[in-house]
Amino acid sequence: MNKKTGVVVPLSALYTKECEAVGDFLALKDFADFCKKCSFSVIQLLPVNDTGMQSSPYSGLSAFALHPLYIRINALPEFSTAYKGSRKFATAYRAFKNEFKYARRFQYEKLLTEKTQLLHILYDYIEKKEKKAAGKDSVSKFEMELDRFAHENDWIPYYAVFKDLKDSAMQASWKQWDESLQKFTRKQIEQRWNNRALLASHNFFVWCQLRASQQFKEAADYVRTLGITLKGDIPILMNEDSADCWAWPEYFNQEQRAGSPPSGDTPLGQNWGFPTYRWDNIAKDSFSWWKNRVKTAAQYYDAFRIDHILGFFRIWSVSEKETSAFLGHTSPCAFITRKQLEEAGFDTGRIHWLSKPHIPTKLIEDITWNHEEAISMLQKICDRVGTEELWNFKEDIAYDSMIYAQHFSDDGTKDASVKNALVSKWRDRALIAAENDTFTPVYSYSQSSAWQSLSWEEQQKLKELFDKLSQQENLLWKKQALDVLTPLCSATKMIPCAEDLGVNLDCMPEVLKQLSILSLKVVRWNRAWEKDGQPYIPFAEYPTLSVTTTSVHDSSTLRQWWNTEKQSVEAYLTMVGSQDAPTRDEPFSESTALFCLKTSARANSSWFINPLQDYLFLQQKYYLQNPEDERINVPGSVNEFNWTYRLPVSIEELAKDKVLIEKIKEIAAIHDNVESKGE
Repeated sequence: MNKKTGVVVPLSALYTKECEAVGDFLALKDFADFCKKCSFSVIQLLPVNDTGMQSSPYSGLSAFALHPLYIRINALPEFSTAYKGSRKFATAYRAFKNEFKYARRFQYEKLLTEKTQLLHILYDYIEKKEKKAAGKDSVSKFEMELDRFAHENDWIPYYAVFKDLKDSAMQASWKQWDESLQKFTRKQIEQRWNNRALLASHNFFVWCQLRASQQFKEAADYVRTLGITLKGDIPILMNEDSADCWAWPEYFNQEQRAGSPPSGDTPLGQNWGFPTYRWDNIAKDSFSWWKNRVKTAAQYYDAFRIDHILGFFRIWSVSEKETSAFLGHTSPCAFITRKQLEEAGFDTGRIHWLSKPHIPTKLIEDITWNHEEAISMLQKICDRVGTEELWNFKEDIAYDSMIYAQHFSDDGTKDASVKNALVSKWRDRALIAAENDTFTPVYSYSQSSAWQSLSWEEQQKLKELFDKLSQQENLLWKKQALDVLTPLCSATKMIPCAEDLGVNLDCMPEVLKQLSILSLKVVRWNRAWEKDGQPYIPFAEYPTLSVTTTSVHDSSTLRQWWNTEKQSVEAYLTMVGSQDAPTRDEPFSESTALFCLKTSARANSSWFINPLQDYLFLQQKYYLQNPEDERINVPGSVNEFNWTYRLPVSIEELAKDKVLIEKIKEIAAIHDNVESKGE
């Protein structure tokens, strides 16, 4: 595979004189010209799908539709006619241009609302004008063009009907619509789509998608003519409030939510709020929905990033009624049977002890300072274990949300304390009971009271069972990954790249190699974590089939890393071992950025792709006063800051910066001339 050096950027971050408010599809052409001057051979974008009122590009409202936010209005074929012929549109357009000037962060919701309203005004004028010109009983050329586009993209009717209903519901989730609409079948959706009275309303969304697709394709084709690979990003999960979850409910498990298991930073795990997949149903349809996603992306991209590829092997799944992800488990998952536990020496009482939380009366008494009051509270949701001062949750208490729903005391502080204490005990178990009298270990089983009460011999017997489970699960995960990823990767000629950060499954490297999927190596995290001192892995040892990067959209920038993570910086400098290296205590500067980028460029990886911010650090004048403002996203937070980053300078100005361009060319030359050493 040829060596390539590139840059990754959110499309919304691009800034030109033609798109002051937010980056758009056509800004990609100007950016490509700049990239060509820099000798970049890859441009990677974050997802550009419609996310509705959600600013995160990984929270898709549609798996197929492009985001109308990225349409350049004054480049639409209808613009000139409407601007000259409609005073309402011309006035609204000028007001929009005056209101939304360049800013360091853009106002996502306000900008989207105003831009959508402007598109509505433009469409309404053109639709009525074309209809009038065609005559009462004729179909206009405009309508025929939209109809043809809808026929060529079979996802359009479901998306358009969904968006129209969502508009009618003031953007409320489809789960809050009238019950009959919630349960619409695809046949009913198609019937509504074919309702002539709703044609104009539905066609607005068809028109937006047609023009967005045309503008994006124009830009993508231009990038290709420059010999640059355009790399896209396909999020693994869908927002539960999406056209796809509504129209294809059989593909999604709405009773489960995807997330991540407990870790040092997140001791309760993470519940991302996205439904998991029903892979069995998707497989029955020959993975058509997923293959269509990839084929749709291939209209624009030559390579694609497979978001959270770990989830294609196994996803962390937790009930949607649990408030944390602590009691989740992997899906698919292997289970221990009751018979296996009994054969290992655990009788019914011992299994009950391991799988059912046991609450001592004293836990609540320490809050109430009253024994009888503690008993009264516990009796609401617990059964006493014999005559002991010990309790189990009642059988009808199935989720921690049911504990939070209880009323224990008129004293708000005391009530909250009791709930929190009981929820904490709810998680205090070593095994999770599943269907058919089977069990799976809690991810943090060793922290449970039950586990710590076991003898060393009992712990060893359980560990033996857990080890056997791990072996079974690796086979399950490998099979699922091959079953799912094989048709996805073979659906187009796009080059697949994995986002394989986090847990490195034993079977993952083998599967990625078998399917020729490039793995991801984030320099600061590519370390031998199991060794003393957790040394960095030398650049020469990076696999050829990989992408190296200095930062990602969810991490701090190169500048922040250098200034705030000094132990990591020290380990990095030890690995590099250069006499020209800056000392770890030197403040970050242009020369520091150049050193880090040049040394990282020597990675054996085929591709070397970094965030644009990290390249901009090569010029001090582009540094923002507050380094935090250079971040794209801070995981675990939902606010108006995330995903609204803009370049600190226009692309036109960047294209004139010969000093920056020459520095980037030096870096690209280093990587592009590294001799591959194989796997």
